[in-house]
Amino acid sequence: MAEIFPFHAYRYNLERVKLGEVVTQPYDKITSAMQERYAGTNPYNLISVEKGKPSPKDSPADSVYTRAEKALREWIGKGVMVRDSLPGIYVYFQEYTVPGTTERQTRKGFIALGRVEDYAAGVVFRHEQTLAGPKVDRLELLRHTLTHTGQLFMLYTDPQRQIDGILDGVASHARPAEARDEYGVVHRIWPVFDERTIANVVQAMTAQKLVIADGHHRYETALAYRDECRANSKGAGRNAPYEKAMMTFFNTQGEGLLILPTHRLVANLPSFNLDAFRRKISPTFEQEDYLFESEAARAVAYERFHRDLLASGQGGRAFGMYAGGAFTLLRLRHDADLAKLMPGISAAQRKLDVVLLHRVLIEDGLGITAAAVTAERNITYEREIGVALAAVDRKQAQICFLLNTVDVDQVMQIALAGEVLPQKSTDFFPKLLSGLTLYRMDSAAGM
Repeated sequence: MAEIFPFHAYRYNLERVKLGEVVTQPYDKITSAMQERYAGTNPYNLISVEKGKPSPKDSPADSVYTRAEKALREWIGKGVMVRDSLPGIYVYFQEYTVPGTTERQTRKGFIALGRVEDYAAGVVFRHEQTLAGPKVDRLELLRHTLTHTGQLFMLYTDPQRQIDGILDGVASHARPAEARDEYGVVHRIWPVFDERTIANVVQAMTAQKLVIADGHHRYETALAYRDECRANSKGAGRNAPYEKAMMTFFNTQGEGLLILPTHRLVANLPSFNLDAFRRKISPTFEQEDYLFESEAARAVAYERFHRDLLASGQGGRAFGMYAGGAFTLLRLRHDADLAKLMPGISAAQRKLDVVLLHRVLIEDGLGITAAAVTAERNITYEREIGVALAAVDRKQAQICFLLNTVDVDQVMQIALAGEVLPQKSTDFFPKLLSGLTLYRMDSAAGM
């Protein structure tokens, strides 16, 4: 049973700053260029906390982590960031353009605290593996700041859209705080302090199981911090601040929930031979080429290829392939025996394109081991098709594979079955901004 809680959020004082100038993308999406730009936009930009710049002179007494906590204390002391006097939940809408189209969508969710549960409890489920490095960094930041600055992106399933109706009601009767990010996404947030509204949302969530869509490292950091605090505290109980983390909840049956595919680029294969590879996979995949000999012909060929890739993914299993000179559509043959092709893989996993790609094309077809994939010795990832194709044209990659998107119901099915997807299987778009609300685990932070 999922447990969620209202909380006294710390938020930027919009009489002192413009929201769009102080919030950031999630820490793991912040490049060096973004880091510099954020720092130059506003002296109170969250980048100083979310992902501070290290210095060669750093020491235990003066580091990115101590400077983050110092910045938070100074901002609170100056009234740049203020604590809500009442516990609340926060309605959060994101209006965005679907990449590659002109279609506008709105994703609707809400921010609250959620109880941090062990995976074994069967309440919170992951859908991907995590790496040790990011968790070490996030844990050290949490130890120093005692503050959750970024959102955990959580999925629940409410076919009746009961909670969505509540969120729409809030949005229709109040004016939100608003920020537009660098990707043109408009983020709107409405605080909700009405006790009856909060109680209705809390009650509606009690029957839910939660799946982490994005933020696995941050969730496991919260688990590690909770366990650390439990070991150092006696009798604090399940309502201790560290027993909870800040989460944003979205309904899988709601509107605007978009997962983008992440394409695979292959490089550094010492004996790559395209013709040999095509012969090897021909018993399993039908192959259709879209040839071109000029830039104008290339554009026409690409449009046909991309249209057919999307259509083939609707009725079957299909991938795009590009090694220069032609776009190739790979369609899984109807008589392909997936159980034989992917022994030891569950029936649910065999339904996933990304698993089929890795096991049959990348591992069996190209001879790239799972360990090499994990280490990214031969595989890199790219969301933008144009960038992936250009990497092949510039000889930075030998071949790229283009995927259709994974369905959110498949993600839920895999996660709730206790399984995980291969890394970089999902790219939920858009990302949740850091700094809209903060959960500070001091003695007065939570309920």
